[in-house]
Amino acid sequence: MNAPKSELNLEWIPYSGFQLRKVGVQFDAVRVDGEEGRRLALLMEAIAGGEPGPVVAEANGRRAVYFLVPDGSTEGRPWPAGATPLNAAAGRISYVPIPALSGRTWPLAWHFPPTTPGRFVHTLLLLHAATALLGWSRVISRPSCT
Repeated sequence: MNAPKSELNLEWIPYSGFQLRKVGVQFDAVRVDGEEGRRLALLMEAIAGGEPGPVVAEANGRRAVYFLVPDGSTEGRPWPAGATPLNAAAGRISYVPIPALSGRTWPLAWHFPPTTPGRFVHTLLLLHAATALLGWSRVISRPSCT
């Protein structure tokens, strides 16, 4: 169900067109490019019973799919190759394009629009689904911080 922006009260969604939003403020994001991103979005829809949380899809270029997750939830997790975490970790600044809920937003569109304030894609479900879809052997190992 698409609720009007006034009902959602989400200040990070533009009224028209699209705008870049800095991650780590209202949300983090995970980007998966191309058909793998679209397959992952459909898998998340099935896992979450039809409402996986807000997902933005790009229609041109790398055809990126952005999964919006709670802020601070992507850092320090071993994401598989092909899934790029976007966060505000030390020394990182990332931005995600966010379309309006309606009107002309090409090349961006909501694959799954936000439904309620504070509702995002579940990070651990996304991580496990991405790992299953993109493959265990492709997990990027990152040094542990102790």
